[in-house]
Amino acid sequence: MNQLGWILSLIREYLVPVGCALCGKTFLNGEEAWYGLCQGCRSSLTITGDQPRCSCCGRPLIAEIGRCLPCRNREAPYEEKVDQVVSLFPYSGNYRKLLVSYKFEQYRALGNFLTESLIAGLSRFTAPVLQNPVLVPVPPRPGKIRKTGWDQIDSLGKGLAKAYRKNHSPYLPVHQCLKRLPSPSQKALNQEDRRTNLLGRIRCVKPIPPEVILFDDVITTGSTLNACAAALKTGGARQVYGICLFYT
Repeated sequence: MNQLGWILSLIREYLVPVGCALCGKTFLNGEEAWYGLCQGCRSSLTITGDQPRCSCCGRPLIAEIGRCLPCRNREAPYEEKVDQVVSLFPYSGNYRKLLVSYKFEQYRALGNFLTESLIAGLSRFTAPVLQNPVLVPVPPRPGKIRKTGWDQIDSLGKGLAKAYRKNHSPYLPVHQCLKRLPSPSQKALNQEDRRTNLLGRIRCVKPIPPEVILFDDVITTGSTLNACAAALKTGGARQVYGICLFYT
């Protein structure tokens, strides 16, 4: 735990009070201020259980085996590009409010909670342990940083790199090697158009490591991960996994 971070977070909260991102409760200590969540709300946010997950989208499987029904029904499953996907939280209720507060309202303290959630989620992969993986962020749309002032995925990447330097061995580096070319926003498209919108529009701009774990905030159809994985494998990656915080 970052004791200095807790202290600084508590000072920040004293000077500019914000309170819990979910319930608005005043923080009682530096730990709560560090995460941007009161203890009660943070305890209620749990990663989806240990049941088997869809190899395509990472959603928990209920009665299916291997792939969930929506992924089975797709004409072009994307597990051929992404070797396995893990998704952590359903994008609904307080989980949805959590991401909205972080991504759109820029409540950046929540990045500490989300970073630790991603680290915990790495243990959910059932595939053979990678020998020397690197984390690769899904690249932002062109002009996004200029328009919004930040990229939430890049911010998580910095948090992941910092956390691994301090708390984990071996060090798992974060490698920004992908660039997204201009294209319509995925969230403005239907599912059919999402599957083709980014094909050929993700480019590798740096040398590609052989083992990669892509990370993103939300997975809907998986098309973004698929396009990134296709670019990485074309560039020389042997194995590409994906981890997403939320699934719709």
